[in-house]
Amino acid sequence: MSPHAPRCAWFAAPRGGRCACGPAKPVPRPWLVGSDRIHANRFASFAAHALGFFVALVLTWLPAGVQAESIALAGMLGSKALLVVKGTAPKTVAAGETHQGVKVISTVGDQAVIEQSGKRQTLRVGEAPVSLGGASGRGSRIVLTESSGGHFMTAGQINGRAVQFMVDTGATGIAMSMQDAERAGINYKNGQAVQMSTANGAALGFRIKLDSVRVGDVEVYGVDAVVTPQAMPFVLLGNSFLSRFQMKRDNNLMTLDKRY
Repeated sequence: MSPHAPRCAWFAAPRGGRCACGPAKPVPRPWLVGSDRIHANRFASFAAHALGFFVALVLTWLPAGVQAESIALAGMLGSKALLVVKGTAPKTVAAGETHQGVKVISTVGDQAVIEQSGKRQTLRVGEAPVSLGGASGRGSRIVLTESSGGHFMTAGQINGRAVQFMVDTGATGIAMSMQDAERAGINYKNGQAVQMSTANGAALGFRIKLDSVRVGDVEVYGVDAVVTPQAMPFVLLGNSFLSRFQMKRDNNLMTLDKRY
């Protein structure tokens, strides 16, 4: 790619990518950020690794400490539903079986009918978790556990739709692909158009403001983001969200305490 390709200056990361919890780990980004160039083969390798994670269908697993009172359908394994209940690890549950007080009534396609405390609801793969009571979004603390790859991954929601986040303390804002934006029902083309540099050359991206971003029982509103044409295996959780928290790193744990 030409060294003169346009870049998205708004999304430039601070040189060195440091934060209150220490140096940020290198994060594969599908565009050029400031003067740092991430080669396409490096991103492709990481994306392939992440894709394996997604094929396992653990799309909405909440790490320890992020345990909202909710239930989500992470995927379907044959006729069995892959349920995530109150932030615990996914569990395959067949029709007629019960897991943590949640009974699967029936399954078809990418849907499952569940019953909890006498109330029935229909879940669909990829949709935001439904409330089992107590998930008000008024929480104030998020605790994340470092993954084996050295990154902090977590399930969450954008505008009420389920997404998979990876924390990026060197990113100015949240970054997501056009595919993720469309799945979240975001009309990103109404945002501000920006020129971005990707591994395939200059491309058009969009700067937008998200109505809400939620991780566990903590929700914030009016969050800046950028939508990139490059496919991404996750949504980068940058400083437009992180700056609203006091961040603390303790070994393999990251604690975010809401400031405003």
